[in-house]
Amino acid sequence: MRSDKEVRAIISDLESDRIERTVSAKDRNKIRQAVCAFANDFSNSGVPGYFLVGVRDDGTLDGLECTDDLLKDLAAIRSEGRILPLPAMEVYCHSYSDGDVAVIEVSPAQVSPVRFDGRVWIRVGPTKAIASPADERRLIERAASAAKIFDVQPAIDAALDDLALDLFTLSYRSIAIADDVLEANDRPLEQQLAALGFFDRRTHNPTNAGVLLFGKDPRRTLPGAYVQLVRIDGTALTDDIVTDNEVSGDLATVVRETEQFLDLHIPSRPVPTDGFREHRTTVVPQFVLRELFLNAVMHRDYQSTKPIRVYLFADHIEIQNPGGLYGEATRRNFPNVNAYRNPIIADALKTLGFVNRFGRGVLRAQELLQEHGNPPAQFQLDTHTITVEVRYA
Repeated sequence: MRSDKEVRAIISDLESDRIERTVSAKDRNKIRQAVCAFANDFSNSGVPGYFLVGVRDDGTLDGLECTDDLLKDLAAIRSEGRILPLPAMEVYCHSYSDGDVAVIEVSPAQVSPVRFDGRVWIRVGPTKAIASPADERRLIERAASAAKIFDVQPAIDAALDDLALDLFTLSYRSIAIADDVLEANDRPLEQQLAALGFFDRRTHNPTNAGVLLFGKDPRRTLPGAYVQLVRIDGTALTDDIVTDNEVSGDLATVVRETEQFLDLHIPSRPVPTDGFREHRTTVVPQFVLRELFLNAVMHRDYQSTKPIRVYLFADHIEIQNPGGLYGEATRRNFPNVNAYRNPIIADALKTLGFVNRFGRGVLRAQELLQEHGNPPAQFQLDTHTITVEVRYA
């Protein structure tokens, strides 16, 4: 967060292409476009962009009053999932004698191009614009040369033929890219894949994310890319195993088949209603298991040869996720702070409708467990594995 003096200097700088001003926050799409454009950092400045609310075009303040609701609404722009990959942004307020200023500080994205509702916005000088195909190529090539994140790195032993391309063209592309952009899109398929982080045009390989989402056999490239589902007749790993299934394939298939397994095998219990009637409810809310499992899919370490393991015991469920805490997430701030080890995978799960909002899954799961009468989920945070345990109600 910038100091009062620094923000006042930003307000007064009328020349910078990294600053946009408005007197009101009513036009949320204008703000989203600006956040997207600043995140793409088309000029490759390497410095944050600032969207200032409560400031006129001439740099004078408009007498805005910052409220908690305003700051929460502005911060929610990041987690709502309309700007993908998730932008790195801070929201804060500074108060001066002539009014308040709400500041959205947006850092250049690690993974680009960044899209708002399927369109890539960039900033050319003081104006915003939708990126042309050539502009997108520039962003893709620049990001690829600096890529350190695993899911956007090329899968060197995979080729385009290893992808089930109909999964991309029929099930994903039309959701991820705006209709008007698709209609004007005469780019080759490799470039379309690259624009969404699924293909590396330098090496002519799919990325790891491309293999995981659209691979015909992801385990050939990433041996740990599967889920082990185990039902145990007892309360400990040493008790008898009833079923031991493996689920593999593209990530959408893995998620759906795991959800079906849990829906089929989670026990239920009777709940009395009025009179002599009763209905049955699951011993754990289905939404809770879904959120905790999707959290594992988004955050796991796909370089590990270990799978995600889901154990159904007689009195609880355990989900073991290879890969410890990542980035800014620590034992002290988890689960209030999230850093995405696999941002392209996280974005894809949002695009496909498996995830509604970012950063709320674990917190919402805990709320629902309390409402349902279950104890809170317990997390064991080891260096290489995260285990969550959910006890039955």
